[in-house]
Amino acid sequence: MKKLVPALILIVATAFGFPASAQTPVRVGVLKLSSSAPVFVAYDKGYFKGEGLDVALKFFDAAQPVAVAAASGDIDIGVTAFTAGLFNVAGKGAVTVVAGQSREQPGYPLIGYFATAKAYAGGLTKPTDLAGKRIAITQAGSSFHYSLGLLADKDHFALSGVHLVPLQSLSNIAAALKGGQVDGALLPVTTALPLMASGDIKLLGWVGNETPWQLGAVFVSKGEMQHRDIVAKFLAAYRLGARDYHDILLASIKDGRAQIDDKTRPLIDSIVRYTHLKPEQVVVGLSYIDRDGMLDVPGVAKQLVWFQANHFVDDGFGVQQVVDESFGFAR
Repeated sequence: MKKLVPALILIVATAFGFPASAQTPVRVGVLKLSSSAPVFVAYDKGYFKGEGLDVALKFFDAAQPVAVAAASGDIDIGVTAFTAGLFNVAGKGAVTVVAGQSREQPGYPLIGYFATAKAYAGGLTKPTDLAGKRIAITQAGSSFHYSLGLLADKDHFALSGVHLVPLQSLSNIAAALKGGQVDGALLPVTTALPLMASGDIKLLGWVGNETPWQLGAVFVSKGEMQHRDIVAKFLAAYRLGARDYHDILLASIKDGRAQIDDKTRPLIDSIVRYTHLKPEQVVVGLSYIDRDGMLDVPGVAKQLVWFQANHFVDDGFGVQQVVDESFGFAR
């Protein structure tokens, strides 16, 4: 029904001689993280409106609920991390992955391993020390869970030996760290920075330096995939936002910090507006995003195999049922 409204407005406007300026509504689920920057930039710079789209941003506190919302039709498009939940609903045809978002990449701090100050003083000082400790994550089968799985494979320790504590949201993890209810956690840099500044947590290392991988994606609900022209318009605007982010903000990074100048300030202001971070937090927490929003499909296939082998995702389907490469965002 929502797709008929712009058409009806167009007919009425034409009949009465009014300008036909109706735009198609698109509901987009994101997290309040710098990794959502291409969406924020495209929104503020008018790239979505330039494609005839009226984008409404809906914010979530963890990645997995975004996939659930897309599968249920509560949003049209999600832009966030891969999770077991995303793979499961994609395997059932409820959502389709169409482009890439953030990547864990050496030199671009995004997700870190952290210990409480007390646990750090007690010997939890490096990522391999996580075994045997109580480590908070958002959900079982989340991107944080997969990051730990990659680390366990790389450093040859049993993931089952880590006492994972799923706390459902980043705010809950932050509270648990401050309250000493866990020994450590995986956190995005933007969430971790205030806790590091207050001395509540200590950095053990960055996932991107230990195990690079394709962290995030753009995915589309089943209903919205019936309107491929709208999806293509969204992706065209998203690509423009990704190029600005990559070519201006990431290109300005020196010694791990983006520069604040006349070129970068509008983009930094967009991230600040939607994440409620301070500019000094934003400039040290910029994740790597391909300038064209390209998706590492072989990397996604590897993730799917891991989730299936660990019984977080149903068997019986492969990456071909998850990713639609026809929009030109697959690599």
